[in-house]
Amino acid sequence: MGEPRGAAARVAAVVVAAGACYCLWRLAAGRGRGRGQAGPADNRPPASTPTMDVDALQKLIHLLQATDDPLIQEQALITLSNSAAFSVNQDIIRNLDGLSVIGGMLADCVPKVKEKALNALNNLSMNIKNQEEIQVYIMQVCRSIESAPLNSDLQLAALRLLTNMSVTSDYHHKMINSIPCFLHLLSEGNERTQIQVLKVLVNLSANPAMTRHLLRAQVPSLLLLFDNRINRDILLRALAFAANLKKNVNNEDGTVTQDQYSKDSVFFTLCRDCAPFAQKLASLLHHPDTEVKEQVVRILTQ
Repeated sequence: MGEPRGAAARVAAVVVAAGACYCLWRLAAGRGRGRGQAGPADNRPPASTPTMDVDALQKLIHLLQATDDPLIQEQALITLSNSAAFSVNQDIIRNLDGLSVIGGMLADCVPKVKEKALNALNNLSMNIKNQEEIQVYIMQVCRSIESAPLNSDLQLAALRLLTNMSVTSDYHHKMINSIPCFLHLLSEGNERTQIQVLKVLVNLSANPAMTRHLLRAQVPSLLLLFDNRINRDILLRALAFAANLKKNVNNEDGTVTQDQYSKDSVFFTLCRDCAPFAQKLASLLHHPDTEVKEQVVRILTQ
């Protein structure tokens, strides 16, 4: 049961006020930065900037537990997500059991509520201790990626969270069953989706323990990514993905048996029937971007 509408409205006013304060801070901070200076460090407020106090954060978390109104839930999640830009709040929200409350919203049937919950967890996952609690939702996040409409904001939000959660190898094993889905998105998704799923795949491919799982997956259109006309961000990440896998295969000392891989597998494209891939790489040596050429050389010299 949701709390009485009057009480929910009073607590929701806290959400709106907190969100307004955050927006004012972002506006003021934006005036002091030049263009192109994006990044996590630039999003943090000065040390003297006041943040939401514990009581306000606790009210937001209690509100999520108490109300069934998706509009109030969305606004509360947005405000919690914004507050997580302040590193001190990341610890406070965890200590208030906010991670489990926000994680519980992933089961919501309203896509916008689920998306906002993923965004909040994404910001909160910049904290190692928070990751230890968030990791229990990884498989649920993977299922959200598989069931969400292709290229939707919900799908992208889930992929962004997995990108943070896959920076270290601690939780890679929880993503193994979703590798075919990731590679399907690589073939079928638009550029935004391809870039985001490649961030996850590059992280996974850096872990030798994931090599065989990635090589076994099927993606007939993989070669299309290694083209001079492809989006630079996609191309660079595709090359990094290939370079990581080639390096790991070379370090296997011949223990990789070809029989376990199908003809449409990543292994056949990059390692077994590699003449077409080699031709693509030779063409990319003439690419105008230095980083692209460096990645190509990295692959060719392994």
